[in-house]
Amino acid sequence: MIGNRTIAKRSWLLSILVALQVLFLGGIAVSYYAVGWFGNEIKLQTEPVDPRDLLYGDYVTLGYQISRVDKSLWHSGNLPDEGEKVYVLLKRQQDGLFDAAGVYSAKPAVQPGEAVLIGTVSSVWGDSLGLTYGLERYYVPEGTGQELEKQAGNMIVTVKAASWGAARIMALEPGK
Repeated sequence: MIGNRTIAKRSWLLSILVALQVLFLGGIAVSYYAVGWFGNEIKLQTEPVDPRDLLYGDYVTLGYQISRVDKSLWHSGNLPDEGEKVYVLLKRQQDGLFDAAGVYSAKPAVQPGEAVLIGTVSSVWGDSLGLTYGLERYYVPEGTGQELEKQAGNMIVTVKAASWGAARIMALEPGK
């Protein structure tokens, strides 16, 4: 026979476990929205391609100018390996768009007019580093992917990049 004290203790532990799960899930949701609230807005030149996914509907695959950077921008000793996480320092250009100014193995100091995106090395080939940012797919309303594909090469993506490294696409618009 289980005593009242044991039942109360299990009930208390179960309550704590449920509360921790709720806090964890709430934290994930809040962190997603916190990027939009606290992130720095950056604009990148992009090219959309491949506008359809059978499971998720219309989307645009985005290839950024900062997805392939010159090896001379690497500032941390030996070149990184494929799959390695890197920090890409972006600087605002005169046209308002951001461009890669450096690639580092550790997060660099950021000055006004600069931002940092976390990337993953997808290739080290020739004189360049191929990078992905987790911002390469943007879902659009059903039936609009084909239209965006026609504007390939002249699109601007607005990204919010938070100081803790998270980033998300806020908008996709025609280029200037």
